[in-house]
Amino acid sequence: MLRRLLLVTLLIASAPALADKLPRLVLAGPSSSVSNPLIHMVESGALADLAEQVEFVNWRDPDQLRLMALNQQADVLAMPVNVAANLYNRGAKLRMLNVSTWGLLWLVSREADLQTLDDLRGKEITMPFRGDMPDILFGLLAERAGIDVRKDLRLRYVATPIDAMQLLLMRRTDHALLAEPAISMALRKASEGPLGLVAPDLYRSVDLQQEWGRLLQREARIPQAGIALMASVKDQPQIAARIAQAYADSLQWCRANADACGQLAAKHLPMLSAEAIADSLAVAQMDAVPAAEARDEVEFLFDLLLQKNPALVGGKLPAEDFYAPANGRP
Repeated sequence: MLRRLLLVTLLIASAPALADKLPRLVLAGPSSSVSNPLIHMVESGALADLAEQVEFVNWRDPDQLRLMALNQQADVLAMPVNVAANLYNRGAKLRMLNVSTWGLLWLVSREADLQTLDDLRGKEITMPFRGDMPDILFGLLAERAGIDVRKDLRLRYVATPIDAMQLLLMRRTDHALLAEPAISMALRKASEGPLGLVAPDLYRSVDLQQEWGRLLQREARIPQAGIALMASVKDQPQIAARIAQAYADSLQWCRANADACGQLAAKHLPMLSAEAIADSLAVAQMDAVPAAEARDEVEFLFDLLLQKNPALVGGKLPAEDFYAPANGRP
């Protein structure tokens, strides 16, 4: 991590000053841990030297994300890596700056002692975002575990993670696949306040990162999502380097200041509580790895997706230009 920060710092120090500020810079992300550093970048003024106005926009679902990307409604977009590859292969002008989300997915259950996907056989699993990254990864790992999701499980799809969380709390489902910080939100709601008197006991059960490592004989981390630079900034190396460092710095700040980070993020992500966001920072695997350095791990995932359904990544591996170089050059 220190080496990466020093590299980007040297790039910025050696680059000429920007002649003109951008009039506006839009950073966009979901109600997930990947957005915490983006929000801190806005709130702290970390990019004030780049643009007159810097703002954060919350995208609510994958359809809105794709619309924002195709219509160039944001300059910096947090997104799943397979969505970025799919958009790139369809002609969207973008470049992955980093992969920062390596472990946010767990099953949340009303049963204790569930540890592996085999423990879920015969059960109903509530799943948000049908056909997108959480659903894709669950299906891929279930297949590796010898589970036929159509015969051995009952999948119940809902629109958002918050919908899945509400079904858990209302005792209308026993198991839901969630990402942080929705997991921490569910666990808090089930144990605190008036709802805690009637809500079921909930447990963080099957860890999809551990299952990835166990079933694929790899490190227990998944290159799930990161930051993409859109057409307006993707070929401007000085701006790319500034954004890269600001994101890495803000991620480090959030780790060191969980409560303050929770308060900041909750202002922009109203469906989440500050306390849940702070809780999630203790368990979320976040590491801002430059895209070029993460390429081998990302392409391992892409190869699996291509075998399962080539359309998930746009039919082919993205070209080298998809990965922003670590040296800052276009």
